[in-house]
Parts: sequence; structure tokens; C-alpha cells
Amino acid sequence: MDRNYDVVVVGAGPAGSAAAESCAKAGLSVLLIEEQAHIGVPVQCAGLLSCSAFDECRVSTRSVLNTVSGAMVTTENATLSFDAGKTKAYVVDRALLDQEMGYAAADAGAEIQLKTLAYALDHHRHRLQVRGQRGLEEIRYRVLIAADGPRATIGRMAGLPRALVYLSGLQCDLAYETDQNKVAIYPNASPEFFGWVIPIGDGRARVGMCGITNVREKFERFLSGFGSQHVQFVSGTIPLGTLKNTVAEGIMVAGDAAAMAKPTSGGGVYTGIRAARHAAAVATLACDVERTDPAFLSAYESRWRGDIGKELKIGYAAFKYRQQITQTEMEQIISVMSSPDIRDLIVQKGDMDRPGRLLQSLLLHPSMYRAGGIFLRSAIRSIIR
Repeated sequence: MDRNYDVVVVGAGPAGSAAAESCAKAGLSVLLIEEQAHIGVPVQCAGLLSCSAFDECRVSTRSVLNTVSGAMVTTENATLSFDAGKTKAYVVDRALLDQEMGYAAADAGAEIQLKTLAYALDHHRHRLQVRGQRGLEEIRYRVLIAADGPRATIGRMAGLPRALVYLSGLQCDLAYETDQNKVAIYPNASPEFFGWVIPIGDGRARVGMCGITNVREKFERFLSGFGSQHVQFVSGTIPLGTLKNTVAEGIMVAGDAAAMAKPTSGGGVYTGIRAARHAAAVATLACDVERTDPAFLSAYESRWRGDIGKELKIGYAAFKYRQQITQTEMEQIISVMSSPDIRDLIVQKGDMDRPGRLLQSLLLHPSMYRAGGIFLRSAIRSIIR
């Protein structure tokens, strides 16, 4: 039997659950579908959330494994280390965090259907075909919010564009003693992006890497320096380069499905949830006035671009410039930035979610001119332009 909802949300990650909760609280009938049997599984994230990202989740601290206050960026011959002296990010168990957000959506009134795959779409008639534990079904909706992750199945079926770049990520939890207050970044371990070591407490660490080519080989080489007591292995994909269009008839796309991950870090929780709540607000208006055409839903496009679009654009320019930096040049950059005045600037103005302010400040800082010369000046200018 056909079912009808005001809003159907596809994907029960943080973005999808946030959208479902917001729509349900607005009094709409909401169905949240998830293809996995359990929300939050399998884990496909490093689990490092800025304070702003964690706050956006609106969850308890039950999922928090550790907090960090600083970072160390290191290569063979140069190291930049800084500590803000206060919590700057949370290390979380993403499965627990995602599940808590799913419960919040259910508590708000959203119906959740797990182990359900969206396999066909007629977006002109607002009909979604799914298969799962209840067999084959056709679900009718007024608005569909697609938060279905990197594969972006809904967006592809609606004819929306794809991401510009796809990063591959690999990660292991293992027994390893490291500074529990600092995340370690290894840019030369993966010259297309970086490798990382995230402390997760009790003599354990999360070692991972993202890149574009030969990621498995680079990761195994990087991982060999941290022993062999691997506890958990995960892999994932990160789309970068936000879509030129994130709306279609009756549809809005948010989170990784719209390539909204931050190109400077790969994190997508903050941007995904921000966009999802904009989508929920527009969905509520659309149902109120019975307008679901792309022209009306383009208000969502305006909202998320006005909120996070500039930072994502700056971040993608920084990512593209990263591809041009040699290992020797990376050593030079880290050496320049390890000066006390630059470290103080990073602590004062650094923001994992909105890096534009720091980049602009670096452009104007005299140390970058004196020590880095034309190379660093042109690099930063090309990023913030």
C-alpha cells in the first residue's frame, strides 16, 4: 500500500537526522529511511568534531572519547605545534553520536525505517520506490531531502551534478601512546591531502589518511610506523567541490550527497547539519504554501550558500593549491609557521569550520613576507581570492 508523507529524508547520518528532527518538530509528517540495519554503522569518519560541529549535533557527551586542545603538524625536518589551552575539538564514537541523533528525530515524531534502500525515483510525480524489510513500496512525498552520503543516489536519479573530486580514506584504531591533547597531522604522508593521528584515550589512537591515488599503498606505508596492534579498520569516501545545483522538483540535497565536506579537513558534520536545517526550514515553508518547484526551493540554495558557501569555496581553492605543493615546499611552509607569532595567530583566529579568517590574517602577517617570500604570498592570495 502506498504511503504519503509531507517530508521523506533519505539517509540517517547527522545531516539526515537533523533534517528529520527539525521537520517533525515543525509538525510535518516525516519518514526517515536508512539503508543500513543500524544507524551509524558502518563508521566512515575520523570522529574529530570541532566544538561548533559538536554543538550543532545537539547531543549529550555520551559519545565523547576524548577532547583535544591543540595540534602538531610534522614532516621529516619541520614541526609546527600549538595548544590553545582549552578544548578545541571532540573525539567521538560516531556510531553512538549518530544513534543519539536518530533517537532525537524519532522522539520529535519522525518515523524511521531501517534496512530500506531507495532504488527508483519519479521526482516529477513525487514518488520514491524503496525495497527493504517491508518488501517493495512506493512512497509519496511533498518534499524529499536527500542526505544519502557520497554515493548521492537520489541526486543522480534526479539528474543533479556530481562532486568535483572524491577522496578515499582509510583508518585504523590501534594501541599507540601519543599526546592525548593534540591531533598530529602528517601532510607529506599523503601529498594530495594528509595523514593523521587522533588520540582516543587509554593509550589508543586513530591513525588514518585521505588521498586520491594509491591510497592503500600510502596508508600501509604510513601505518607501518605505528605498530601492528590494529583494533578496527574503516574506509570511506569524501566528495569535495559543492554541487552547482542542489535542488530539483520537490528535492533538496544536503551533506556529503551535495559534496559539502570541508576541503581543508574532510569533515562534513558541521556543514551537513547546517545545510540540513536550512533544508528543513524551506521544506516547512514549501508545505505551508504548497510550493515545491525548483524556483521556490532555490531559497534553500541561497540559505546554505549564504551560511557556509564562502568557506567551502575558500577551502576548495586551498585544496586545489595543496596539489601543487611539493614536499620541500611543505617543509618550508611549516618552518615559517612555527614561529611564535604565527603560532599565536593560529591559536587566536584558527577555526576548523571557517578557515577564511585565519587565511586572510596570514596574508597580512609580516612574518609570512619576510620568511616565506613570494611563494607563500602568492599561495595564500590564490586561496582567498
